[in-house]
Amino acid sequence: MKIVIPGGTGQVGTVLNRALTADGHEVVVLTRRPERAREVGWDGESLGPWTEEIDGSDIVINLAGRSVGCRYTEANLRAMMDSRVRSTQVVGEAIAAAARPPRVWLQMSTATVYAHRLDAPHDEATGLVGGGEPGVPDYWAYSVEIAKAWERAQEQADTPHTRKVALRSAMVMSPDRGGVFDVLSRLARLGLGGPVAGGAQYVSWIHDRDFVRAVEFLIDRHDLTGPVNLAAPAPLPHRAFMRALRSAWGVPAGLPATKWMAEFGAFVLRSDTELLLKSRRVVPGRLLEAGFAFDHAAWPEAAEDLVQRRRSMSGRTERIPAPRRPQRTVRLRS
Repeated sequence: MKIVIPGGTGQVGTVLNRALTADGHEVVVLTRRPERAREVGWDGESLGPWTEEIDGSDIVINLAGRSVGCRYTEANLRAMMDSRVRSTQVVGEAIAAAARPPRVWLQMSTATVYAHRLDAPHDEATGLVGGGEPGVPDYWAYSVEIAKAWERAQEQADTPHTRKVALRSAMVMSPDRGGVFDVLSRLARLGLGGPVAGGAQYVSWIHDRDFVRAVEFLIDRHDLTGPVNLAAPAPLPHRAFMRALRSAWGVPAGLPATKWMAEFGAFVLRSDTELLLKSRRVVPGRLLEAGFAFDHAAWPEAAEDLVQRRRSMSGRTERIPAPRRPQRTVRLRS
């Protein structure tokens, strides 16, 4: 098959490109800065010669949009909104104009669309869309609006011959450098991987190989359209998530962080605390109902696999020293 991936140079695109190419598919990546073979230039905003790659392709997997790895300033939030919505609109325009449109359009979305919640999980049928929860920062609602507008841009595209699926993805855990697993692993290995703000908030995640398998599953299932949660079936509280990650790296303890410490760390890393503090308790209702079986359903086992792969990639097995015991005890409310 010919598969076109707009915005495919990031972590998720790299994971998909590598796996799909290894399976023998022709993968074309649309990017603002083409540097490698099978990369084609586009601006993510307007139609151009790149549309020739869409016409006659089998599958489009649109991952384009400003990264969330930044401070959530008004300007950055607006850039996230504009880049996601406009790139989705222009992909839809290219598909609509194609003489031979692709049969499937998978559109990246996010599990952030769901409400901050501790008491129950979100599936596609009963999950609560966020934006009106009490006691959370106001700008979290704007993140939900971005997700809703992102999906709406795909829904409104006039592509009657192309099946459309919105991928409400949790964090994709890959051993590649620069991804979320890499960042969290670095914290754990430095002895900083304790619970943040008590650690009761839920973490939803998906192993990179299950992510690829789920994408392939959705390509083949002609009966599935609309939003689909791409998340492992067992989200867990942040404190348990980080405990399992430390165990996989052989690190016995992790320094906990209060909310203000998390805010300071996010400022230094030019990121935002929403990524740490929002409870994303998301489960893959439609995937499970359709018969998809996860190879890595539980985080402790998935973390072990990712750590072993990361060590293999580095070419050596590292011995991680135990962190020094802190000079004072930090007590957090449970």
